[in-house]
Amino acid sequence: MATYDYIIAGGGSAGCVLANRLSADPNIKVLLLEAGGSDWHPLFKMPAGFAKMTKGMASWGWETVPQKHLNDRVVRYTQAKVIGGGSSINAQLYTRGNAKDYDAWVSDAGCAGWSYADVLPYFVRAEDNQRLVNTYHGYGGPLGVSYPINPPPISYAFIRAAQEYGIPFNDDFNGALQDGIGHYQLTTRNGKRSSTASAYVKPARGRPNLTVRTNVLVTRIVVENGRAVGVEVAKDQTRELLRADREIIVASGAMGSPRLLMLSGIGPADHLKSVGIAPVHDLPGVGGNLQDHLDLFVICECTGEYTYDNYAKLHRTIWAGLQYQLFNTGPVTSTLFETGGFWYADKNARSPDIQFHLGLGSGIEAGVARMSNPGVTLNSAHLRPRSRGTVRLASADPAAAPLLDPNYWADPYDKQMSLEGLRLAREIMAQKALQPFVLAERLPGPGVDSEEGLSDYAYRNCKTDHHPVGTCKMGVDDMAVVTPDLKLRGLEALRVCDASVMPLVPSCNTNAPTIMVAEKGADLILGRQLLPPASLQSSHRRV
Repeated sequence: MATYDYIIAGGGSAGCVLANRLSADPNIKVLLLEAGGSDWHPLFKMPAGFAKMTKGMASWGWETVPQKHLNDRVVRYTQAKVIGGGSSINAQLYTRGNAKDYDAWVSDAGCAGWSYADVLPYFVRAEDNQRLVNTYHGYGGPLGVSYPINPPPISYAFIRAAQEYGIPFNDDFNGALQDGIGHYQLTTRNGKRSSTASAYVKPARGRPNLTVRTNVLVTRIVVENGRAVGVEVAKDQTRELLRADREIIVASGAMGSPRLLMLSGIGPADHLKSVGIAPVHDLPGVGGNLQDHLDLFVICECTGEYTYDNYAKLHRTIWAGLQYQLFNTGPVTSTLFETGGFWYADKNARSPDIQFHLGLGSGIEAGVARMSNPGVTLNSAHLRPRSRGTVRLASADPAAAPLLDPNYWADPYDKQMSLEGLRLAREIMAQKALQPFVLAERLPGPGVDSEEGLSDYAYRNCKTDHHPVGTCKMGVDDMAVVTPDLKLRGLEALRVCDASVMPLVPSCNTNAPTIMVAEKGADLILGRQLLPPASLQSSHRRV
């Protein structure tokens, strides 16, 4: 029977970071297990390749249960199934959220040690920033962070339009101030995606103390006398038991981590019994507290060929691929959503509560009627939903898809703010600076202005921003799954370390915060700690 010091169940954004940091000590034997395959396909390296992958490639193929507050809409829920996880298939936006997000983890959720001052050093340690070195940024870390390569003119017109509307320009959403509009920083390096697979695992592959296994499904955690001692895995119709002398670390994401715990008999006892699983440890918070960003969008038809819709044609696709391979330029270097920003739907919000993503095309959204000219999309997402959902098991079969219920708009406030964000997006797209580029709004359409009309449009077209968190939340209350040092409550030698431990969803895309959690989690496991920068130990605080 194979034995390791640490077994990491899940090779996504967090798992890859943990594998690198833990195996940096040659005396620590680490096993990383990933249910998906490798990232060999060229699309994984191309920034624009994500548009193909969010529709099925390297995905579990899951969807939500009917959403009762969205007229029973079923939402496709892309969850990565590949080494690097979400960082291998996402739109590569590098956003960290607001300082007040992390301070709320401490004040509202009791997560001591997770304030903004505490987590900032881990954001900085991860970075290899192309341009910035200051209190908020660093270089020399594993993760490539850069600015867009040659954004098209319409993206600059959008930035001007937002300023005309009243949103200030911001050249660094991850710096001293989050508010504003501008170009996003991206997890790219030299025109290629910088996933945690390429940034963290690939450089560590030669370490004799690190074993990486792909296409291996972890079916359960083995618990003996109140201690996690190993995992059972399945591959090619065979089952195998792998043991860990120190700890099992669950890093399977906000959907996968609670699923694995429940398949192992760890979770709400009544639910486990209802699907035929004998409870090993009754922990009611497992699979609860699900939070996600729901996305609404405006689509406009352009006056000319200002976006990338026409590159879907075969000859244009071939040319774009050649341009990328030969010169590292052209549309393939674009993440398609590299411009946007943060603003307010609720004028009394403590910090920006709406995020915009400018999509350089219309075909990115499913079900859009074909237009004569290329289109442009402006997505808006409410960032701090009050609604809470669940992840539950459909059966005891590890191969069965889980029951995913984000419970969108269960709180009427979320609907109110989402629709206000949609109105803001429409107003920005109607500004003078965009008039040379925008012919007309096509969705929701000029005749859709009433609350009822906008609601109906939202029910039919809303989608997830793929930012689920919170389903194994850390904290000190009865529904907390892990303690602030990420140890599972009530069992020994078992931790959870990924987006599922976040008690509150950050006000941003969640890949960078997930990497931060894993960076800090590795130090917690190893008994280390990075100190906050001196400027954040005083009264000077980011807002």
